Amino acid sequence: MNLCDFVPEYIRAIQPYQPGKPISELVRELGLEESTVIKLASNENPLGTSPLALAAMIKTLNAVARYPDGSGFELKAALSDRYAIGTDQIILGNGSNDVLDLAARMLLKPGATAIYSQHAFAIYSLLVQTIGAKGVSVPARDYGHDLPAMLDAITPETRIVFIASPNNPTGTLSSAEDLLRFLERVSQDVLVVLDEAYNEYLPEANRTNSVSWLKQFPNLIITRTFSKAYGLAGVRVGYGLAHPDVADLMNRVRQPFNVNSIGLAGALAALQDDAFVERAYTLNRAGMLQLADGLRKLGMEYIPSYGNFISFRVAGDETNTRKVNQSLLRQGVIVRPLGAYEMPHHLRVTIGLESENQKFLKSLEHAMGELV
Repeated sequence: MNLCDFVPEYIRAIQPYQPGKPISELVRELGLEESTVIKLASNENPLGTSPLALAAMIKTLNAVARYPDGSGFELKAALSDRYAIGTDQIILGNGSNDVLDLAARMLLKPGATAIYSQHAFAIYSLLVQTIGAKGVSVPARDYGHDLPAMLDAITPETRIVFIASPNNPTGTLSSAEDLLRFLERVSQDVLVVLDEAYNEYLPEANRTNSVSWLKQFPNLIITRTFSKAYGLAGVRVGYGLAHPDVADLMNRVRQPFNVNSIGLAGALAALQDDAFVERAYTLNRAGMLQLADGLRKLGMEYIPSYGNFISFRVAGDETNTRKVNQSLLRQGVIVRPLGAYEMPHHLRVTIGLESENQKFLKSLEHAMGELV
């Protein structure tokens, strides 16, 4: 026997998360000019980073020899002011993925179960599997969360339910009414994790003050991130909002200094840059219309989205989807295949700048022509 034979089977069975292909990797593989490649695979902000955040991070570089503030005092204070909650209700993470992991490690163990939707964010099942707990994937309804079915799937062994709204990669949204109905019916000994990573991209008519629900539901955690609308994906800062008792337990399993000093400074400044977020929102709405219109003209079926991306279907068998993706890559356009999400006929494209959206649509038209 060797060391690896002692690793639990549930660890050895994990299929690692596959992020979107980096531009540098495509350049190496196909010998393309880097300046000609666009990456629309990872739902990053095409505007870049909040200028206020960028300036704050540059200023912080002079102090990187020092450990960061392990409590994240200033960022927590700013989030407390914004959401009118106590700082003892806030958990900071190395991206919102880290906060999701803290919730899982706090409650799950072998024999426990966690529930999530089919086609939901792949990280949920990975977190559950890493702990040796059982994941229950509830069939989706119209590519979105079937909340009544998820409620029916709860058993005495269920400890966590993950809900993404908007959901990645489908872009579907659970209404406030449906979420409230779910929360009112779920047992209070089951933790509900409401993942709102794309919250800032929601149209005004679809926005709701979900933070106010924390007063009524002590078994609710809301997770959000600075990676998307604020353009801080590279420095990894996310946060969770929860009942003080839940936040306290999550902070007990949190690694010391899990958010670096550059990220803390950037997030604190970004939180004040409402103008940048508004620009990102406006660009996203225009880009969504541009891509939806372009996909319709190409006769492509797509899933209406509330995020900063659209998932579209390639007609025919799975081979066609792979061919279209490979053609896009040869043309310097990186999108996201969704086979790992049980959507082998779909590709997901991030909303980019107007010129990037146009290049994608032109390249997609060329790729579809190659199938004929």
